[in-house]
Amino acid sequence: MQIAASRKTKDRPENMVERIYQQLKDDIFEFRLLPGDRFSENEVAERVQASRTPVRQALYRLEREGYLQVYFRSGWQVRAFDFNYFEELYDVRIVLESAALARLEHMALEGHPVIDELKATWQVSEGERLQDAAQVSALDERFHCALVEAAGNAEMARMHLEITEKIRIIRRLDFTQAPRVDATYSEHGQILDAILQRRTEQARQMLNTHITLSKQEVRKITLHRLHVARQRIES
Repeated sequence: MQIAASRKTKDRPENMVERIYQQLKDDIFEFRLLPGDRFSENEVAERVQASRTPVRQALYRLEREGYLQVYFRSGWQVRAFDFNYFEELYDVRIVLESAALARLEHMALEGHPVIDELKATWQVSEGERLQDAAQVSALDERFHCALVEAAGNAEMARMHLEITEKIRIIRRLDFTQAPRVDATYSEHGQILDAILQRRTEQARQMLNTHITLSKQEVRKITLHRLHVARQRIES
């Protein structure tokens, strides 16, 4: 179990909780903390150079979000990956985004600020495509969230964002391979073309295929990354 150490800072209490929360979440996302790893509040407090109070608040926040389990009197444990849970979230994404496409079919899209933003990002030449995985991952999230946002239903957009945040831990791995970055640019551009040409059913089918392929890729990559991380620790 490895938790990245941090320097001492004069954070306000709420800032310290946020800092510890983000640090622990990064440790989980980067596989420095592996599923099944156990640790105590004292271990975390020592490593992040903070008292147990903000550490406990950060840990309970991660527990509420499903990343950790708490065992009273015996510490904390990183939850195992539940791929069925993540795949169910991907399925809900498809439902919400398909509903958004149906709403967009009946809206004026010429000059729509969100649609124009997406066109400027994704309908670019190959030479203009970004290759940085973190940047493309963030833009991919924005593409899918923006489609729902553009449909004009605030509650749908809120639900979609909540799902997006829950699957981020594995979804971002889809962009660690260059072919997936190029495929994402092409597929997003084609989906936008279909939306703008009012070919809603075609857009829906392409979107479904796009998300399903991404779901399959991140499962394979996650399993590989976990295997490599465990081998590194055991060697």
